[in-house]
Amino acid sequence: MTRTMTAATTGFAVMLAFGMSANAAEIKVLSSNALKSALEEIAPQFEKASGHKLMLVWGAAVPLRAQIEKGEIFDATILNTPGIDALVSQGKLDSATRTPLVRSSIGVAVRKGAPKPDISTTEAFKTALRKAKSIAYVEQGASGIYLKELFVRLGIADEIKSKIKLAPTAAAEFVAKGEAEIGMTQISEILPFAGADLVGPLPADIQLYTSFAGANSAATKQPDAGKAFFTFLVTPDTAKVMKAKGLEPAS
Repeated sequence: MTRTMTAATTGFAVMLAFGMSANAAEIKVLSSNALKSALEEIAPQFEKASGHKLMLVWGAAVPLRAQIEKGEIFDATILNTPGIDALVSQGKLDSATRTPLVRSSIGVAVRKGAPKPDISTTEAFKTALRKAKSIAYVEQGASGIYLKELFVRLGIADEIKSKIKLAPTAAAEFVAKGEAEIGMTQISEILPFAGADLVGPLPADIQLYTSFAGANSAATKQPDAGKAFFTFLVTPDTAKVMKAKGLEPAS
């Protein structure tokens, strides 16, 4: 078999696997910010392999779920697993297309070049927050919701209340701009910002792993394109990109 024939055969296999056809579709995907940096790299690869086009809309988990519940028109979504399951139970998502994707953990960020506090233990983490002049997180993100509960559980909620600065979108960007001394969010949402340094993950005994899954809208007119996208997201090559962006395989 010639090199040209081999390339053509491989290309045809890719087209079959990921849904390329004469009826290439444009699909609107509502996605959690946690996967933003990974999907920005993966999306062009999927579009090239499949012929489909992606329109990616980013947001925090709670607002995106609310949009869907209120009747947002879309083709597929990637949210935290509890959000996906709730929307499946409401009939908003197609249960047959539910696809576990990745999980992420919460990390701590400081402005690039700033001293990194010790967060190696829960007590050290508490001390770091007590010493910090300001602390940022996104209130309606999965990590922000957890952190508010965590501060209460650790007994420091009242002590640090006056230091809290709610970031409008990305906590790491807020830190990178000097708007807060410490930021906390998904590690995958820290790594993309050159102006922020990852201090490390939360200590293991207080860490929260957030799992993410995808599913088609129950009302999509492009079901095959959505399925092809989720199939693409669980290939070995895509998993490497996810890992490089701070995401782990779904467990």
